[in-house]
Amino acid sequence: MVRLEIVFLGTSSSVPTVKRGLTSIAVVRGGELLLFDAGEGMQRSMILSRIGFNKETKVFVTHMHSDHVVGLLGLLQTMSMNQREKQVHVYGPKGIRGFLEACVRYLKFGLTFPLYVNTVKTGLVIDEKEYVVRAALAEHSATTYAYLLEERTRPGVFHPDKAAELGVPKGELWAKLQRGKSVKVGDKVVKPRQVLGPARMGRRIGISGDTRPVPRLVRFFRGADIVVFDSTYSDQHAEKAAENMHSTAREAATIAKAAGARLLILTHFSARYEETDRLVSEASSVHPNVVAASDLMRIEVPYPKQ
Repeated sequence: MVRLEIVFLGTSSSVPTVKRGLTSIAVVRGGELLLFDAGEGMQRSMILSRIGFNKETKVFVTHMHSDHVVGLLGLLQTMSMNQREKQVHVYGPKGIRGFLEACVRYLKFGLTFPLYVNTVKTGLVIDEKEYVVRAALAEHSATTYAYLLEERTRPGVFHPDKAAELGVPKGELWAKLQRGKSVKVGDKVVKPRQVLGPARMGRRIGISGDTRPVPRLVRFFRGADIVVFDSTYSDQHAEKAAENMHSTAREAATIAKAAGARLLILTHFSARYEETDRLVSEASSVHPNVVAASDLMRIEVPYPKQ
């Protein structure tokens, strides 16, 4: 089992406030760090959260607006100042490569580690042994991608009594069966399904980026355990949400409910809202399980109940 935790490094939109930094979300999965957006100064929240700068790291940028991408420069420089040597992978819309290359060149800071920059398209972004990350187009004033982290299914619960009945000796062969591999005992083959329960689902986390509440995001986030969604405005400013191509908290809840998400986390709040109680109330009238993100808030993501 791998520990999976969401840490909110910044939850404000456009401009920082006394309580909120600019948008950035860290997903810590075991010893790996997946960052979604990098608002200016986000590395300070990383320090306060004790995340560290030397984990295996991937950064996913939703779109090329300054409050989501400028913090990458400080992050890369801080990593270099800490003498990081491990490679970093950055994924983002068209323009991300030129932006980073120009900034590194003109700001004249050298990197102590390999940096790989990748342009995102709709569909599969990365394909790892234990999980994948997918992207879907959101609906904003710039090309914007929503992301979905989806763990692969795990083998079912191992039943040692069944293995013993089938004559499988305890030790290496049991371990292979637990990993979902068939083993040979004498002249017979024992298959994992004979000693394992049903396959266990992995966890799924959806992150919207800045967006209007478009139907394709319902399809994209279908069955997610957690959806983190743009909730820039309250109902009172619904016209501004449409004009600026953001979502209200109620609209975020409508998407999360239609997608069947277990938990909706509101974020990316306009600086006009010092408190988020009203936004949570509006969203809660639609979705039964809503929380408002705050800077440095941590959410542990459990495995789904089988």
